[in-house]
Amino acid sequence: MNKKLAAALSGGAVLVLALTGCGGDDSDEKLDAWAKQVCDAVQPQAAKIRSANAAIQKETSDNSTPEEVQKADSKAFQDMSDAYKAIGAAVTKAGAPDVEDGEKKQKDAVKELNSISTSYASLKKQVDGLDTDDQAKFADGLKDIASELEKLSKSGSDALSALEEGEVGEAMSRQESCRTATAPAQATKG
Repeated sequence: MNKKLAAALSGGAVLVLALTGCGGDDSDEKLDAWAKQVCDAVQPQAAKIRSANAAIQKETSDNSTPEEVQKADSKAFQDMSDAYKAIGAAVTKAGAPDVEDGEKKQKDAVKELNSISTSYASLKKQVDGLDTDDQAKFADGLKDIASELEKLSKSGSDALSALEEGEVGEAMSRQESCRTATAPAQATKG
């Protein structure tokens, strides 16, 4: 059961790590400046999300008590909620990328990031409310949380994908901070 929770959690990190683009070397200063601003802001948040995932995986794979698992999960969900909210704020602050439909893409991405943040805050409340005195009830509660996490991790990064397609993705791929934000996570995905 704990492995399922850990696996579901890893999926959540993939959403933020989708904030990278692929190849391309044509240069557009305005777009590069926008991408740099977003990537620089995303990097510490991506690290926070990776760290939260690692903490959960450690507690769920060790022979931890329900109290230890609850405490680790609660803190991790709070960290993830804060991180996604901060990424949404960074995309808001950067403004719309200088591309066709840039404003819509930006608004959709921010809406999605804020929604993910709210979902993690909700999972924190759920895990905080679990009964750690009854191991069976606690395990059942974790199963419910794991299935919520699976939905959350699959809930799609459509708006993020839309934000990063084409020129925006190319500009982001040119940013050192976007490459560093994602490199370690991509290595662990396989």
